[in-house]
Amino acid sequence: MHTQTRIANDALSLLTVHAPEDIEFLIKESEVLTGRAGRTFVIAGADWLAYRVHWHPIGLKVERLDAEGRVLSGVHSTQHLLPREFLGHSLMEALAAGQLFTPPIRRLG
Repeated sequence: MHTQTRIANDALSLLTVHAPEDIEFLIKESEVLTGRAGRTFVIAGADWLAYRVHWHPIGLKVERLDAEGRVLSGVHSTQHLLPREFLGHSLMEALAAGQLFTPPIRRLG
């Protein structure tokens, strides 16, 4: 069972992710501008599934988020993936289908 995530007012202002190589840039941009690790990505569809993705030199940490932006509890809510493993993640499937988005950056302060 999936937890539905709605980003009501932000849905109109979500940025489309166009290419796999954009993900690393978007994560690093968010970390530099906000001071927070990772970046939120949303899969648009019947269920709006949200994930926070952290970029590391050896791979990625992918956390499934609830409607309030908290990491879901459970065995599969956090994944540590090598770059080649990430290519098979549902985020990459959504990217290929044109359904991967990220909220615009809001700077701290």
